[in-house]
Amino acid sequence: MTQRDLPEGYTLDDDVSRIDVDAVHRFISTESYWGLGRARSVTELALAGSARMVGLYAPDGALVGFGRVISDTQTFAWLADVYVLEAHRGAGRGTALARELVDGSDFPQVRWILATRDAHDLYRKVGFGAPSDKIMERPTSG
Repeated sequence: MTQRDLPEGYTLDDDVSRIDVDAVHRFISTESYWGLGRARSVTELALAGSARMVGLYAPDGALVGFGRVISDTQTFAWLADVYVLEAHRGAGRGTALARELVDGSDFPQVRWILATRDAHDLYRKVGFGAPSDKIMERPTSG
């Protein structure tokens, strides 16, 4: 996929040159619960190390949603930093973004994982379920 049209003039696009890094960093470092205070350099390195990124664009071309994938493309993929700005929520755009990140990838067959505090219903629509008893986490230090 390069670009996919959504209702009301919105588009999904996986062209990384179109990603507004300032907008992504601003949301993650100031509005997200998972990346508050994240340094710009960390955002840049995280994006550079991603296997896939998809932007959600408003009719005027502004980036209003984003998500990325960390993966070896063969055995696992981690869905990360997915968001849609509040003013653009409620019309299925977040679900479309998550579905595109997973199903539109070149590796939809791998084991997909994610962490979320509040979007369980959205991710269930894309096929995610409760983690198994085999999943463990080592929290970040510091």
